[in-house]
Amino acid sequence: MKVIKRNGSEVIFDITKIIIAITKANESVEEVDRLTPVQIQRLAESVELQCQKMGRAPTVEEIQDMVENHIMAHGAFEVAKHYITYRYTRSLVRKSNTTDDKILSLIECNNEEAKQENSNKNPVVNSTQRDYMAGEVSRDITSRILLPKDIVDAHNEGLIHFHDTDYYAQHMHNCDLVNLEDMLQNGTVITGTLIEKPHSFATACNIATQIVAQVASNQYGGQSISLTHLAPFVEVSRQKLRSSVRDEFDTAGVFVDSDKVNAIAEKRLREEIRRGVQTIQYQVVTLLTTNGQAPFITVFMYLGEARSEQERADLALIIEEMLLQRIQGVKNEKGVWVTPAFPKLIYVLEEDNIHEDSKYWYLTKLAARCTAKRMVPDYISEKKMLELKVDKNGQGHCYTCMGCRSFLTPYVDENGQPKYYGRFNQGVVTINLPDVALSSGGNIEKFWKIFDERLELCHRALMCRHERLKGTLSDAAPILWQYGACARLKKGEPIDKLLYGGYSTISLGYAGLYECVKYMTGKSHTDPSATPFALEIMNYMNAACRRWKAQHNIDFSLYGTPLESTTYKFAKCLQKRFGVIEGITDKGYITNSYHVHVTEPIDAFKKLEFEAQFQHLSPGGAISYVEVPDMQNNLDAVLEVMKFIYDHIIYAELNTKSDYCQVCGWDGEIDIVEQDGKLIWKCPNCGNTDQDKMNVARRTCGYIGTQFWNQGRTQEIKDRVLHL
Repeated sequence: MKVIKRNGSEVIFDITKIIIAITKANESVEEVDRLTPVQIQRLAESVELQCQKMGRAPTVEEIQDMVENHIMAHGAFEVAKHYITYRYTRSLVRKSNTTDDKILSLIECNNEEAKQENSNKNPVVNSTQRDYMAGEVSRDITSRILLPKDIVDAHNEGLIHFHDTDYYAQHMHNCDLVNLEDMLQNGTVITGTLIEKPHSFATACNIATQIVAQVASNQYGGQSISLTHLAPFVEVSRQKLRSSVRDEFDTAGVFVDSDKVNAIAEKRLREEIRRGVQTIQYQVVTLLTTNGQAPFITVFMYLGEARSEQERADLALIIEEMLLQRIQGVKNEKGVWVTPAFPKLIYVLEEDNIHEDSKYWYLTKLAARCTAKRMVPDYISEKKMLELKVDKNGQGHCYTCMGCRSFLTPYVDENGQPKYYGRFNQGVVTINLPDVALSSGGNIEKFWKIFDERLELCHRALMCRHERLKGTLSDAAPILWQYGACARLKKGEPIDKLLYGGYSTISLGYAGLYECVKYMTGKSHTDPSATPFALEIMNYMNAACRRWKAQHNIDFSLYGTPLESTTYKFAKCLQKRFGVIEGITDKGYITNSYHVHVTEPIDAFKKLEFEAQFQHLSPGGAISYVEVPDMQNNLDAVLEVMKFIYDHIIYAELNTKSDYCQVCGWDGEIDIVEQDGKLIWKCPNCGNTDQDKMNVARRTCGYIGTQFWNQGRTQEIKDRVLHL
């Protein structure tokens, strides 16, 4: 077997080099953390076997990746850390560049910006560090080699944001709707193992979580699955349990009628549903994917997807159990029930559950309890989606977003049938709208001219994303492209046909509509005299997407960007370029997408009604929220908001607080205070400021964050006013 060296030459594979490399890393750690010589030998042999299975000559970098993974899989985290450190140090010595200090600071946890880059990643654990270090290398390669200089410069200056440069070097896409139905009904393959159609609900739930983890490790955005795809397996288990109960009585020589058998089977079925849902919740929370975090997964709960009344009733059982377990929460290390970040839950409001006399109203009341306690589920209006998400045949459709807010556009396949599961988003580039306004100096003609220039910059950047995916072979991510999550392509087949014609989308993101309008008009976009200008901006971006779509046959779609760390980056760039301008650049953040500014007083119903018109103009995805106090003793108000959502807006959520101090047991809201010029979190009861000794859950930008935030996002959270 040959190995391709970094200079492109080939040499004979030599297992002793792997053994020596691991041994050096092993000898540099404390004895208690070391691998045994036998373990090192087995690790090296496992790598050799993996190389042989590739069917081609592996590169040195690929082999080193395998070594890292196998060391981590053995639980030898200190050895892995030293191996990674040595590997990257040698790599950077070979070609010194600006990533040196970043990578070393990541290893030593000294990079504050990276530590707070993602509110659901713990930056001190090895798996996250490895992802961040690989990300820094990807960013460096992307900026030096893969992207045009003007796009890189625009990104660095904050004119645009080229999302996820830490994954751009690889041929990876953003987010998707997992076709769980296909994978469960027709079987799938996970890491070379055939997984056949499950024979029980519990097994289906277990397989679903494995699929979720595999998908998360092969893309970098959010994913969504539907509980509807698990519902058929309730009936499978029901029939299995009935047969089992009947056999038990027959064996005992006891006669019982069918009603008694069915009652006992149904009781056991409810217990199996409980265990299955618990598997989903705990597996998702505890699994760590290759990017160092729990899978970013959304679970969709839509009774309208059921294909029969029995399936709908079974789906209702699963939804009920999902809500009950989320209300309970999960236990932290102290054994206290707290709010988990994932899975994110979405509950569809529909005619069968939105009225007090509806058949499934009891589920809606349970959802209200869950929202008041745990901030989820979020809500989709079937009524508004059927009205606004219309395909070329004139049919409206209700379906889930991918992750926190990224929506596919309506699509009809070659057979004239609507299709959503199995589709995906290619990536995002976001335009900084306040920078367009400030660059124009308030001159409206100059504003539109600069807007055109920036949009064209985004257009070219998005085409870079598309071209990076073009030519990708299905072998790059078999779980996605070969075994049903997104497609059933052949081995070695390019994914290109999935990139055109609307099968997948690609997103033009936007941020800071409020600041843009405020600078150009002197008023908030909620002011009736300024709203038309805000809508004109939205329509202008949609028109650009339509032009690009016609030009390339790629489904460009306008997307209300869920800025997390980028809100801070954009704010800093604006202050650097234009100074501090009151009401525009005087914060450590800019406003997400079209949202009403977080400090602006407005009631919940007016906010949702106002933002609905902008959400409709963001077909690539958007979400609205209302900030509320503790609503656990006011569920009637929660239900009124939910009814209003049903009648007025596609997709919305209620933001509550869910905190716990591990020092004193305080379970109220943990405060944000300023100390030595920095915003910190402080327990109002005991004064604890140690983030490692508190559980804080806040809506970040469509999903819940639990690992704290950078200073800009923290300020934005602190500034939020209540809408109810």
